[in-house]
Amino acid sequence: MSTATAEQRAKAVDQAIREISHIATLPEVTLKIIELVEDPSSTAQDLHNVISSDPALCSRILKVVNSSFYGLPGQIASINRAIVLLGLNAVKNIAIAASLAKLFRGGDVTPAFNAKDLWTHCNAVGTAAKVIADMLRIGNSDEAYLAGLTHDIGIMVMMQYDRSKLAEVIDMTGADHEGVPANDMLDIELRVFGATHEDFGQALCKKWKFPDVFTHVTGRHHHPLEMPSDARKVPCVIYVADRVAARLGHGFRLDLPTNDIDPAVLEHLNMTEHQVEEVMNKVQEHMEAEGALPL
Repeated sequence: MSTATAEQRAKAVDQAIREISHIATLPEVTLKIIELVEDPSSTAQDLHNVISSDPALCSRILKVVNSSFYGLPGQIASINRAIVLLGLNAVKNIAIAASLAKLFRGGDVTPAFNAKDLWTHCNAVGTAAKVIADMLRIGNSDEAYLAGLTHDIGIMVMMQYDRSKLAEVIDMTGADHEGVPANDMLDIELRVFGATHEDFGQALCKKWKFPDVFTHVTGRHHHPLEMPSDARKVPCVIYVADRVAARLGHGFRLDLPTNDIDPAVLEHLNMTEHQVEEVMNKVQEHMEAEGALPL
C-alpha cells in the first residue's frame, strides 16, 4: 500500500469530514433516538414519543418489523407493539438504518459505480451479518445488521467530498464487466485521496458519536484481525458478510479483488465454510423475498 503518515491521513480525513458536514448529518429525530436508547433511565414510552413525531419513520419501522426478516407472527400495527417485541435497541438500529438510506444517493459516478449499487451491497452485507450473528449466537444481530449497513459509508464520504477523485479511483481499479477489480482499491484511495474509505468511514462514525463497534467495523472491515482480540468479533463478522455478498453478486464489490475468506477469520469466529454456504443460501432467500430490509 502507498505510504502516508498517520498525520497526513488524519489531515485528509478531517478536511473531508468538515467539507461534507452539512450533508453527512443524521436527522435530529435519529440523534434523539440514539440519545434516548443509550440513556438507561429511558423507557419504551419515551422512544415511542420521539418516533411518533416522524410519520415517515414510523411507516418505515413498521414495514421492517412486518417483513420476513424478523419473522414475527401477524401484522404489527403500532410502534409501541414493535418496541415491545423487538426492544429499544433493535428499533433504534432500524431508525438509524432508515436515516442512512437517504445518504446513499447521488446517481452514477462512473459507468462502473453508482450509489444505488453500493446501497444494495451494504444491504446484502447487513443481511448476511445478521444471519451470521444469529447462526453463531454472538449477541445483538440488529447491531450486526447496522454494522454491515455502515461498513462502506466511507465511500459515500469520498463521493460527497470529491466525485471526480472517486471516479479516478474507480477507473484505476481496472474492474472487469462483472465489477471485479484488477487493482487494490484501498491502495488507490490512499494515493488519490490521501486516506482510505476505512479511514473516512471511521471518522464519520466518530462524528456521529456511534458506539465503538461501528468505528471498529468501518475502520477495519478489510483487516479485522488487526483489531485487539476483544474487539475483533463484529469486524470479523462483517469481513465474512462482505465476501458473502460479493459471492452472491449483490451490488458493489470494487474493493474486493478476491472473495476468498481468510481461514484465520473463520477460526476466530469458530465458523466453517459449510456454514458460510448456509449463510449464502439464507441471504439469497432474504434478498429475493424482501431486497433485504425494505427501507
